[in-house]
Amino acid sequence: MQLDHLNPPQRAAVKYLDGPCLVLAGAGSGKTRVITQKIAYLIQAAQMDARNIAAITFTNKAAREMQERVGGLLPPDRLRGLTVSTFHSLGMRILREEAKHLGYKPQFSILDSGDQWKIIGDILGTTDKQLVRSTISRISMLKSDRVSPDQALLGADSEGELHLAKLYRTYQDTLQAYQAVDFDDLIRLPVDLFEQNPDVTQKWQQRLRYLLVDEYQDTNTTQYSLLKFLTGTSGKFTAVGDDDQSIYAWRGANVENLALLKTDFPALEIIKLEQNYRSVARILRCANAVISNNPKLFEKTLWSDLGIGDPIQVIECKGEEHEAEMVAMSLLNHKFINNTKFADYAVLYRGNHQARIIETQLREHRIPYQMAGGQSFFDRAEIKDILAYLRLLANEDDDPAFIRAITTPKRGVGNVTLEKLGNYANTRQISLFQAAFEEGFIHQVQPAQYEPLQTFCDFINRLQPRATRESAGALLREMLAAIDYETWLYDSDDPKPAEAKWKNVLDFCGWVDKKGEEQGKSLIEISQTIALITMLEGRDEDEVDAVRMSTLHASKGLEYPHVFLIGCEEDILPHANSIESGMVEEERRLMYVGITRAQRSLTISYCGKRKRAGEWQISEPSRFLRELPAEDIRVTGRMAADKGNQVTRSEGRAMLAGMMAKLGEMK
Repeated sequence: MQLDHLNPPQRAAVKYLDGPCLVLAGAGSGKTRVITQKIAYLIQAAQMDARNIAAITFTNKAAREMQERVGGLLPPDRLRGLTVSTFHSLGMRILREEAKHLGYKPQFSILDSGDQWKIIGDILGTTDKQLVRSTISRISMLKSDRVSPDQALLGADSEGELHLAKLYRTYQDTLQAYQAVDFDDLIRLPVDLFEQNPDVTQKWQQRLRYLLVDEYQDTNTTQYSLLKFLTGTSGKFTAVGDDDQSIYAWRGANVENLALLKTDFPALEIIKLEQNYRSVARILRCANAVISNNPKLFEKTLWSDLGIGDPIQVIECKGEEHEAEMVAMSLLNHKFINNTKFADYAVLYRGNHQARIIETQLREHRIPYQMAGGQSFFDRAEIKDILAYLRLLANEDDDPAFIRAITTPKRGVGNVTLEKLGNYANTRQISLFQAAFEEGFIHQVQPAQYEPLQTFCDFINRLQPRATRESAGALLREMLAAIDYETWLYDSDDPKPAEAKWKNVLDFCGWVDKKGEEQGKSLIEISQTIALITMLEGRDEDEVDAVRMSTLHASKGLEYPHVFLIGCEEDILPHANSIESGMVEEERRLMYVGITRAQRSLTISYCGKRKRAGEWQISEPSRFLRELPAEDIRVTGRMAADKGNQVTRSEGRAMLAGMMAKLGEMK
């Protein structure tokens, strides 16, 4: 196959098959192209069967893009059986097939964040949001670091750690009773399985003989263990990553996994991709200058032949109102002069709280915008109501789904009955659904109380076998008619919101129809994959002509011709918590990610003062701004005294007057 369109390091990465390979891919260096070309090379040149290859990503969107790109390189019959999936989707597939080894049935439930919240809140006996959130986060970190409840109990060094370990134990026991797993378990449980069952490990090693891992720097300890078990000692894998873009330590990512590869696989081949195909030279020089202040795991320097580009603008604003106005005015002015689209611009920030004031100004200037990471379609209350029924069809032991389904719409089952059912199920250590059929419980309630409960459970029992074999969309519509969900919506809400909610339900039915027909999936199979969709990405953004607004974390992997990076001040970027906890290096990587999103122009701003707790406080420009090379930036404000390349006050006034005049012409 022809690889002439690749540069020499890209070509070397594609052709290297002699052992483990680490491709250090700088921002915009064509890593997806390398992975997709290597899949094609393995199938065409190395004559490997596609069903023995797995490409692993972090989001469904990345997996879909990869699948589409590979689809353009080879005919469908050569790609049959190829695995392109997220870590979590692969984990779910392994669990589904090997569930019996772990005491689960194949139709386990995947709990979403709302279910987790309720279970942890119940165990803690509190509604304190901060306490519940921090407990969920700490349990997630334990799972990411491959610490079991037993290990947490044994390793507890303080009263607080012991308390957390006991909570973790109770939480896992509850999940097992519900025949449910959470997001972290989708990786943790397959690793436990492989550790305990060498025969099962060998089976999967035989099945997946070559692995390609995208965004390797974002892996946590458990994901790295999964990679090691699947590749065994042969190390037939290519890991693609960039230590300079490791920005997820707060959710368990371990940049040390890059260093561990060299230790665990001494024959590791390291190939660097340093040519950037995204940004002009000045943007890259600024990115290189900032990141050079971090200790380096691997030395690399990005370069580009896309021209030098305009100087990066570093602007001091009086306050956040002024900063928001500057963004709106500069954007409109730039768009007018360069005849660009709104979609060519992005506004990036460290925290979501910074977005509100920018939004106000964009609306005021009639600039259309789109927020990254808006509410997922599957997170809407009406969709979660329907999903509760689907989850119950897939797994009748899923207690959170049982309670939501039986109370939405109300089935005539009162709180007293549910409380008695809950107490009985708890005593017998069985699910609510099982308890509803036991003689011991039936005698505890009046026939009039029991009848609607029995009717509901019989309804689920009748639908269950049909949900594995009948048309998914048709069965879902039949179920909605049977529970009379549309009437319930209109009875419990005003007409307009009820109509909008019912339209969402019909959209969901259409989506299920499509999934069922195109992929031949049953209603139960679709219900198991929805949890992953909602946790890994949320809704696809429509391709509309609008400015993109995003946190720096959510912007990774994306690129925009023109970028505004706002709020570059001490205590914001780097964040105050990071300064206190010694995580400034990660914040510097976040700055690097922000700079390297820009293709042609970059404007960085900071405020001279900012309101905190109702009081005006002087702000300090971010330390990262002082790391930018003077020859590549144009500075206005306090920093101009430090940097040679400054905009004088008269120049600034002239620029503003010109901008206002042009905006006047546009009206």
